[in-house]
Amino acid sequence: MSGREVVPTGIPGLDEVLGGGLPRRSTVVVAGLPGAGKTILCAQVALLMARAGRRSIVATITSEAHDELIQELGAFDFFDPALVGEEVFFVSAYPWLKKGSREARELLLQLARARGAELVVIDGLRVLRDLWRDEARVREFMHDLTVGLAAAGCTGLFNIEYALDQVVAFPEGTTVDGLIGLSIERHGNHRRRRLEVLKLRGRRHLHGDHPVRIDPRGVSVTPRLETVTALDDDFEPRDGRASFGLPQLDALLRGGLPRESGTLIIGSTGIGKTLLSLHFAAAGARAGEPAVFVSFYEPPAALVRRAAAVGLDLEPLVRAGALRFEYAPPVDLDPDELAARFLGRVAALGAGRLVVDGMAEVERLLGDESREREFLTALMIHLRRRRVTTIYTKELSRLVGDVDLSDTPVSLIAENLVFARHVELGGEVRRVLSILKMRASGFDASLREFQIREDGLHVLAPLRATTGLLTGLAHLLPPGHAPAEPPS
Repeated sequence: MSGREVVPTGIPGLDEVLGGGLPRRSTVVVAGLPGAGKTILCAQVALLMARAGRRSIVATITSEAHDELIQELGAFDFFDPALVGEEVFFVSAYPWLKKGSREARELLLQLARARGAELVVIDGLRVLRDLWRDEARVREFMHDLTVGLAAAGCTGLFNIEYALDQVVAFPEGTTVDGLIGLSIERHGNHRRRRLEVLKLRGRRHLHGDHPVRIDPRGVSVTPRLETVTALDDDFEPRDGRASFGLPQLDALLRGGLPRESGTLIIGSTGIGKTLLSLHFAAAGARAGEPAVFVSFYEPPAALVRRAAAVGLDLEPLVRAGALRFEYAPPVDLDPDELAARFLGRVAALGAGRLVVDGMAEVERLLGDESREREFLTALMIHLRRRRVTTIYTKELSRLVGDVDLSDTPVSLIAENLVFARHVELGGEVRRVLSILKMRASGFDASLREFQIREDGLHVLAPLRATTGLLTGLAHLLPPGHAPAEPPS
């Protein structure tokens, strides 16, 4: 549904959520409690539209002078003082509101016509209720103003200091074409801003709430990943393997991981998950498949140095642009922003491989068990559509004991699962690796010791004379009780 002509807001991500922009000659109310970002969002739209050649009027109807608003907006990159006056006209409508609804309405409509404005912003609709205390009067004012703006060819963008759920029943919500809610929710020690489009007549907008960020550049919106994910029922995987560049490991995998699949490497802390993943990324980069490596805790230089310690030289690949590190410390991160960030990097690089080193952080950022599977499924669909072979790593929650992956949603969605663990055997701590599952493919399921040495990673012969390896508490079998070699 394309609907009526739209006016782009210019705010990153918002137009995608709106289905293209604000419907022309419509009136949209932005609702939210104090501090949600309503005033900044509306003023940013006005200034960005003015920059694009569309004149705007910003009317403040609070008792505060609009000069204070201009001063506050000056802290943001989108603000251009050269636009103020002619292209963006700021006016205080509060004195006219005190005179009456008719006077205020006529002031705004006359200004819009006289200045050839295409957008009228009203900041602070709550004042109407506080000042008039008359529901019928508010309803009449809103109706007549929206009709008048449409007749003048104007789009209206108003904000009000009420939560979205409250505004739904008010005249401010029932007489307009669109309702947008801005909210702030607590997530641990942080608060996150969210945006939701409840209604927008004539546009197919994205449903649900979407993360909002306010920084020196202004307001930006990131569409929630699930809402921009098209089904991939027509997807057909290509044949072939994506190797690690480690001959012994690739032999277990019958040449490597199936292309365009997702693999979880899960193992105890310090087992070598990151080094295995670095080898995978480097093998792709050397083979003409650019790779993106997402790291939450280690900056690029530290990863390059760690790889060099086992004979893996990444610097030429990084200099050539074939391997890109995306360092994302888990400080004030949002999962949708993070996904958009590394999916954008994958698209820009034309990457054929991706590593997300530390899926526990993604799950923690989501903070909602009911959403984890939907989010991860959407992420995997995006990567499959881009023909990307992906590795996710996650740390085991227990150093020893039985393995339970039921609390790891990515293990249920990933097509392939590689398990690695420290075990105590014969008075020594050793590393053990096994392939637990692979998508529609044969593989060697034997338990193998592997070692990390200065000359690289080495996968050794099967450990057949032991039991309990997967628990981390291994025991040597009595002589003569070792299982027979499987047929070749």
